[in-house]
Amino acid sequence: MNITVVGVGYVGLSISLMLSKYNAVIAYDIDKRKTDLINLRKSPYADKGISKALENELICLKATTSGDLAYKNPDFVIVSVPTDYDESRKMFDTFIVESVIGEVEKKCPSALVVIKSTVPIGFTKKMQEKYPSLKIIFSPEFLREGQALEDCLSPSRIVVGGDIQVAKKFSDLMVQCSTIKNPPIFFMSEMEAEAVKLFSNAYLAMRVCFFNEMDMFAEMKGLDSKRLIRAVCADPRIGDYYNNPSFGYGGYCLPKDVKQLESDYNEGSASIIPAISKSNAIRKEHISKTIMNMTPEVIGIYRLTMKSGSDNFRMSAILDVIKILKENCQKIIIFEPEIKDFEFNGCEIIRDLEVFKMRSSLIVCNRWSEDLSDVKYKTYTRDILNIN
Repeated sequence: MNITVVGVGYVGLSISLMLSKYNAVIAYDIDKRKTDLINLRKSPYADKGISKALENELICLKATTSGDLAYKNPDFVIVSVPTDYDESRKMFDTFIVESVIGEVEKKCPSALVVIKSTVPIGFTKKMQEKYPSLKIIFSPEFLREGQALEDCLSPSRIVVGGDIQVAKKFSDLMVQCSTIKNPPIFFMSEMEAEAVKLFSNAYLAMRVCFFNEMDMFAEMKGLDSKRLIRAVCADPRIGDYYNNPSFGYGGYCLPKDVKQLESDYNEGSASIIPAISKSNAIRKEHISKTIMNMTPEVIGIYRLTMKSGSDNFRMSAILDVIKILKENCQKIIIFEPEIKDFEFNGCEIIRDLEVFKMRSSLIVCNRWSEDLSDVKYKTYTRDILNIN
């Protein structure tokens, strides 16, 4: 098969690598830096799985910024471009997705279009009506940051919404390249598939909030949060996973997906979903207040990234904590090797870890690192399941 993947973020690049094992894949993106790196078999992201996969000489993958090359003769066009949340309209901005579909209609109308970008419920149906000559389906991704390729190759499930014949062709493609035998496959309507994506991420965000609220309660009442969480999670109906307290959920997907799902409800018709974002905001305010109550002279922020082994800090919860601290005139320095500038959001960037430790009165880290073991006495974190 000839496959074009539009957008080489974590999702698009992981899908491109997965499918290039048995198919000729063109990864299309407007960012020349990314496409050049991919063609040099180097990852644009700090991701060990992606870096290793790019070194495989057997994959048939070419990256390009040329639309003419990308749309030359594909059997499938997989759309994995960003859909940021538009606060003014209270919904995803789907302009780029719509532009890609419009290009497909003009340049390769026989291609099967698979939307991987997260979209509002009802969007795929709207595109089918707007472009009746195209075959368009929706198939959500469920990838974890730092493990995107692994999750692509070993999917928890494959969900495809749309015409069953087209959906089957795409699911067969995914199964062929999967490293697990007989992954669960769910065929459904387009709107149902779109809803699966949003509700999955809303549940994960809600779970983060639940354990963060439990952690806040324990902290305020002088209880051992770790013991409390372990005992609660011993119930198999709850499970001992995705339960480690943090400064709040963040990243590119969870915040915007929760907001989109909230806006899809009629006003007053839901109570849990709207409460998720509010709970997350309260958590970050609580963390900030706790830090300020320690009256540190200099607050050192250890890393902006959300997970170890990642270079992504888009919408990381620590960014909101920093914002609140700055609004309260706190002096902040940041240790973040991924930032090459000397300043970030008005805060000084320190690249020497030992200098950072020495200058910080209090070190704040969302996720614990053994790099801080010698200054544990002046480190604040809620990463209670990883710290010894």
